[in-house]
Amino acid sequence: MLARHMQIESFHDRGTGTVTHVVADTRTGQAAVIDPVLDFEPHSGSLTCASADRVIDLLRARGWQLQWVLETHAHADHLSAAQHLRHVLGGKVAIGARIRQVQEMFRSVFRFERGFLPDGSQFDHLFEDGERFRIGELEVRALWVPGHTPADMAYLVEDAVFVGDTLFMPDVGTARADFPGGDAATLYRSIQRLLTLPDDTRVHVCHDYPPPARAAAWVSTVREQRSGNIHVRDGTTQEEFVRMRTARDASLSMPTLILPAVQVNVRGGRLPAAEGGRSYIQVPVNAFLKHGAVPQGI
Repeated sequence: MLARHMQIESFHDRGTGTVTHVVADTRTGQAAVIDPVLDFEPHSGSLTCASADRVIDLLRARGWQLQWVLETHAHADHLSAAQHLRHVLGGKVAIGARIRQVQEMFRSVFRFERGFLPDGSQFDHLFEDGERFRIGELEVRALWVPGHTPADMAYLVEDAVFVGDTLFMPDVGTARADFPGGDAATLYRSIQRLLTLPDDTRVHVCHDYPPPARAAAWVSTVREQRSGNIHVRDGTTQEEFVRMRTARDASLSMPTLILPAVQVNVRGGRLPAAEGGRSYIQVPVNAFLKHGAVPQGI
């Protein structure tokens, strides 16, 4: 029987298109926050917490205790507010166990401090595929859905699944697969795993980039995804998907916040270690060059 004491509240961050979800067990008052956003202004380097504070205000107003901050993956398009939430409200910060692979990859891109270890210790808990845990009395199952990155996790809570960037709304499609460690064929197989869930399962996405004709949205169903997703509806073969995804990814620019986001998010939402009382974000030149010749003689 599905839990009648589950409540879901969602917050859409227009600047990054990110959706933060709050899942609460109203019987016990325990809650989880999935993919919280820290506000970062790249032109000035200003870091603020208005978006996260909206989530904090909701939890306090409802009298809910924060039990978990759940990351679906190390995002490239926003900075995680996990540590801000944890500092203010408590709870554990968790992500998929294969974050270690992502940390190792990006340690070769950025000059992380000597003490940084790619062992996942920056998080309070690392989920394995199929691991079960609880939000209050609500049973949750962690599902490994790699392809967008090697470490993506979805969280199945009763009749709702929180899929991160793996799937978008049906009229937007699917995640890109051209980040380090990404793979379109792997992404296809992960999506098929999600689409074997019952048809009425509610699919909560982590981003929406709505076309002009509609407002932002973040909930569909497995049935709607299977019948109408423009990239991967029923009948789409793996070969067709990989061909489409590869061509589309080649046309996309890197996310605006990828450099600061990755450096913070592989640390569980922490800033790089301060030097002289100030934290710095690195800009590795040509680390993600997709097009164009490399300048010579400079």
